[in-house]
This record gives sequence, structure tokens and C-alpha cells, in this order.
Amino acid sequence: MSETVQSNGVGRGARLPRTARRAQLLAAAQDVFAANGYHAAGMDEIAERAGVSKPVLYQHFPGKLELYMALLDKHVDELVRRVSEAMDATTDNKARVRNAVGAYFDFVDGESQAFRLVFESDLRGEPLVQDAIERATSASVDAIAATITADASLDSSRARLLAVGLVGASQVAARAWLADNRALPKEEAINLISNLAWRGIGGGFPFHPHD
Repeated sequence: MSETVQSNGVGRGARLPRTARRAQLLAAAQDVFAANGYHAAGMDEIAERAGVSKPVLYQHFPGKLELYMALLDKHVDELVRRVSEAMDATTDNKARVRNAVGAYFDFVDGESQAFRLVFESDLRGEPLVQDAIERATSASVDAIAATITADASLDSSRARLLAVGLVGASQVAARAWLADNRALPKEEAINLISNLAWRGIGGGFPFHPHD
């Protein structure tokens, strides 16, 4: 099924499959939400940015909250995927720690400013938003904790607390680096934080060697 844009925007007359139109609308919404926050963003502005009429926008998303949640869930899934892939990419535990830290730096360094929705949402009081943000942290912690439990001879509670520490340090450091206008090259910043984390984790717990 394809749609024809009815507005005078940039996409006027273009026919797109429904999935492509949805992606276009999410991209426009990302720009508006990142610039204005949820409360100041308007569906009129999002429709105009996408080059569609409001009826077309409402065909895909019945309201602003539904649009925001679709975008937030998309970015939460992306962050969790990055962290999970960081754990699965190698069996070297020092490299795993660096990859986990790097996943957060790469996420906040993305051009879309997706991190603002996940880490700096102005709608945290909304239960659906709160649940999605908590899922981003919890799923990332679970991915790291599973590796620590398997490799460091720790029970699940201790492994999870270590994973929470690594996730928290990575997230806060990455956002601080970005707020400081990337004063250090990203690779150097990642090395600093991952070395700090590895000295604590790698030096304090007996990781099992891998073949």
C-alpha cells in the first residue's frame, strides 16, 4: 500500500509504501522532539517537517504520545542491540568492557541525538516513557551481567551490581564528554573510561580464560 502526500511540503506528490512513510515520519519527529522536547513539539510542526498533511500523520500515529513512544522504543532497542553486540563480539573480557563503554559513546555521538529521548526525556513522569527508559538500562545491565556471571565466578546479584556500575559510568561519562563538546577524541575518551572500569573489574575478580 502506498500513499500520496497531500501537503505543500518537501514530499508533495511522492508515493511511498506505508513502512517507508512511517520511517519518514519518525525521522521528522526525531528532529522536532530533539530540538523542542516533547511538550513544546507540535504535530503541525512534525507534519510540516515531514512534508505531509496532518491527516497523513494521524493515519500512522493517532496522537503525539503514540508517535513519541514509537520513536523512544526504536532508540531503546537500538541501544540494547549495541550493548548486546558489544558483549557478543569477542570472548576477550577486557575488549568486552571497552566495547560496552564504546556502545554508549557511539550512541550519544549519533547524528540523530536519539540519546536525548532515552536519557534526557522531559516526559519521564509518563509511565509508558518511564518503562521504556528503564528497559534500556535493565536490558543493557542484563546483557553485561550474564557475561560477568559466567566469567567471573560471581552470583547473579553481585554480577548485576557490577553491570549497573559499568552501565552507569559509561552513560554518564559519554554524556559528559558530549556536553564538553567532545574535548577529547572519542577513542581516547572510551579508552580512559574502559581502562578505569577494567582495572576495577579485571583486577578484582577471577575471570576465567577463554580459548
